[in-house]
Amino acid sequence: MRKILVVGAGQSGLQLAIGLLSEDYDVTLVDPRNPDQIRTGRVMSTQCLFGPALRRERRHGLAFWDDEAPEVTGVGVRVAERRGGPVPEVDWVGRLDEPARSVDQRIKLASWLELFVQGGGRFLRHRVGREELEVLGAEYDLVVVAAGRGELAGIFPRDTRRSHFKGPQRRLALAYVSGGEEHPDGGVLSRTVVPGAGEAFTLPTLSLNGPCHAVMVEAVPGGPLDRPLAEGATGDDVLAGLLDVLRRYAPWEYERFSRAHLADPMAALYGGYAPVVRDPVARMPGGALVWGMADSVVANDPITAQGANMASLCADVYRRAIVDHGGRPFDEAFMRGAFGTYWHSARQVTAWSRVMLSGPPHVWELYRLAERHRPTADRFANSFSDPTGLIDWFLHPERALEYVDGVRRGTDLSSHLPTT
Repeated sequence: MRKILVVGAGQSGLQLAIGLLSEDYDVTLVDPRNPDQIRTGRVMSTQCLFGPALRRERRHGLAFWDDEAPEVTGVGVRVAERRGGPVPEVDWVGRLDEPARSVDQRIKLASWLELFVQGGGRFLRHRVGREELEVLGAEYDLVVVAAGRGELAGIFPRDTRRSHFKGPQRRLALAYVSGGEEHPDGGVLSRTVVPGAGEAFTLPTLSLNGPCHAVMVEAVPGGPLDRPLAEGATGDDVLAGLLDVLRRYAPWEYERFSRAHLADPMAALYGGYAPVVRDPVARMPGGALVWGMADSVVANDPITAQGANMASLCADVYRRAIVDHGGRPFDEAFMRGAFGTYWHSARQVTAWSRVMLSGPPHVWELYRLAERHRPTADRFANSFSDPTGLIDWFLHPERALEYVDGVRRGTDLSSHLPTT
């Protein structure tokens, strides 16, 4: 029986570990937190899983929350007036072909870790550094690092050709809140763009105490949406900053959340990170190879809500590659080949994130078109489920403008007005 070590109990690491366990591999999972510590710890992110990722979880018996998590049936875009104002300049909602769902990762990861142990997996509660990784990994046929954007990701060299940013592009503040009101169109992942300053997101989700909402602001560092926090700031301080941003720049969202409060004392987070692509293979000082996956080697800004979805995809690609490889050595060619399969999709998300962060003129043209043309609004919404088609009409300025011109020439826009 082949022995696999997975470092990191996040979306990708746990999904991979549980999947390999079901394929009769001897799997050890290492993480510094046990299930109780995960449940009682600080919220880790906002995340929303779309159709393909949800189907993977159902296929592998991991979708425990379909009856509890609120459905997300659409993706909304609002563009604030540049000078501010009580109503957005652009306002529309695109319909999803398949409902999405959001589950607080504290619930999900704790439950999955318990499932892994119950299924016969070996769990080590331990924080692994570079030196310990090589010693520990010597016992295994394959070592996979799924430790997210933490310190251990630094063992993988930065890919300078594919990494376009050297620092954080947004300052992130988020909170899970109770007491908010629903979006006028129901279960909507709502995105308000404040040109040149950042974005505000709201999302129905399931957290520790039941259904609630996630609220996040992505602020351009040093810009008007950025609310720096002093050392020792509390979750309530984070929420106060979020509400102040909504009140000033997205009053339509402030109306929904003005009476909101933290869903639990640990339901807020503040920080930022630089988007980066890393080499997926690290060679340790003693010569052993380590394989990186998901956020450890491809970390995009959450502006496209793809982090957990890409982690799910990476786990699926890696699991299939490992199983298909049979008893052959897990050499560098194997690692690079499997990563290349994942990168075929991940590169689309990396390009999409870069476009959304920079907000070039053609994006505003597409947003204005979507307000009057329902198929464009729906097409954008469903790109969150499958971003691979964005290259044909959204990512490239010339193709985007050709698409806009084609719709305007061939369509009576008055018959496609979205309902908002």
